[in-house]
Amino acid sequence: MQDEFFALADGLTRELRGDEIFTCWFSGEQSDFVRFNHAKVRQAGNALQRTLTLRLIHNGRQAKSELSLSGGSDDRALAKHALNELRGVVADLPVDPYLLYATDVNSSETKRRGVTPESAAIVEQIVDEGQGLDLVGIYAAGPLFRGFANSFGQRNWHEAANFNLEWSLYHQADKAIKTAYAGNEWRVEAFRAKMRAAVTGLEILRRPAMTIEPGEYRAFLAPRALDEIIGMLAWGGLSAKARQTKQSPLIRMEQGTRLNPQVTLRENTAEGSAPGFQGDGFIKPASVTFIDNGRLAEPLIAPRTAREYGLISNGANGSESPECVDLAAGKLNADDSLTALDTGLHINNLWYLNFSDRPACRLTGMTRFATFWVEHGKIIAPVNVMRFDDTVYRMLGEKLIDLTREQELMLDASTYGSRSTHSSRLPGALIAAMKFTL
Repeated sequence: MQDEFFALADGLTRELRGDEIFTCWFSGEQSDFVRFNHAKVRQAGNALQRTLTLRLIHNGRQAKSELSLSGGSDDRALAKHALNELRGVVADLPVDPYLLYATDVNSSETKRRGVTPESAAIVEQIVDEGQGLDLVGIYAAGPLFRGFANSFGQRNWHEAANFNLEWSLYHQADKAIKTAYAGNEWRVEAFRAKMRAAVTGLEILRRPAMTIEPGEYRAFLAPRALDEIIGMLAWGGLSAKARQTKQSPLIRMEQGTRLNPQVTLRENTAEGSAPGFQGDGFIKPASVTFIDNGRLAEPLIAPRTAREYGLISNGANGSESPECVDLAAGKLNADDSLTALDTGLHINNLWYLNFSDRPACRLTGMTRFATFWVEHGKIIAPVNVMRFDDTVYRMLGEKLIDLTREQELMLDASTYGSRSTHSSRLPGALIAAMKFTL
């Protein structure tokens, strides 16, 4: 796909007139998808697709067109036709006052090829391990491709092969153990260990569920539960524009409020699954630190925000949201999480999160799937669905006791249009008191 994309960009360069400028963004994948129900394959398929976003810039104006490519000889004619259509549009558009694109040529190539067996072999392992269980899930794997090119001669290519298996072992109703295994190297023992842990949790779910009263409880958030909370911070909390317009949910941190010194949150592009460049041609730094030992640090700065507010872009995407978020590890051994929790709630998943008070960074949401009541380091029973309502300043601030040494890699399972390249690497979190309202 790389040679096809670069050849297409070279052809477009030759079609330009006068001082026209173009940029191209390429998105491609060759993905296997397998859906499971009752530990049996219910649907299997392969997706091979290529998408080109062509942008024409002329006299401070811009227009875009998105094309589906075949990889064949007719792609060049299709791109040429799109370029001509954009010429007919861009002249009638107003000047874009915040238009900013890279003019320095910074080409790059990254290829991260995974070590993964054929999907058929992995599916066989999944089916074997799921025998006798109500296993429901989806497996997605294969290479993802991203590319950038412009008329200045810049060429960037990113290729990463990975897999993502998300599955649930159902007991009944809302009682299930949700688990995931993702990465770029499939290790059967790691998968089996996760399956064994899920089966153990399923046995606990068969115990009578208990309902606890609203109030504050000591809690341990597994990495996937913490991922939901960090994801809410990405909803404007790490954005330069949100800071400039005073809409950031972390606005109190700008005024001196701090999180626990253990909290160091960053965009880890160097070790993530997303490309190290973006659609305007700017190269991303290896990392951007958002929160440094509890103190507010750098935001994500998209080119348009940089132009509007006189800042310097650090290669952020248009929404100024992280793509490879990384929360530093702590000192707690994950295997000791129940002992450290002692008595309280062990929460594996959260969902339906939203801001209940955005300026205060107060979040509300529900527990989901496997939430357990723990007494003296022993799991007693599953807990019926509860709603929490608490601030990040408490959960990751004054009430945070520790983070686990182990971080879990989580790949975004979104497949809207194409598989996502976003990822997160997070520890678990032990919290002294978390507020539950019902």
